Amino acid sequence: MTLDASRLAAVISPLRRALLAAAKEREGLPNIPDAQIEVLRALPPGVVRSPGELAAELGLQRSTLSNLLGGMEQTDLITRQPGAGDRRQVEVRASTLALQHLTAFDQAATEILADVTGALGPDDQRLLSDALPSLERLRAALQTRPKPLPDHRSKDLRT
Repeated sequence: MTLDASRLAAVISPLRRALLAAAKEREGLPNIPDAQIEVLRALPPGVVRSPGELAAELGLQRSTLSNLLGGMEQTDLITRQPGAGDRRQVEVRASTLALQHLTAFDQAATEILADVTGALGPDDQRLLSDALPSLERLRAALQTRPKPLPDHRSKDLRT
């Protein structure tokens, strides 16, 4: 049997968006852009990172991350402070408010998935349960795949 990668790709993104929308609606959570959520996921409770570390981990340009952090700071999702040992450095951490939002989202998403999968038939529940380890390995493979070298050629329509 050959995996239909196109079908898998066509299911993953809408599934994620549907779960995100349902959890936000259920908990009355603010609309936090995906890019900002990615930053917050990289800053779990007690973790402090520099903007450079975050940019490298998330595969973003430093200027892009700087713009994200500016918006996040304005909405009280992160704090930026001078480094303890070197005041030229900046330490970024998720705010208490952001961590509360993430916790509420995670709890709502878990409850929603439990409700929805509980309404499926036992065969579908078993198949989903059996697929979890493979999906976890797929996620890990995507997160650890080598990044291609930068291609300095333009990706737009200019020649």
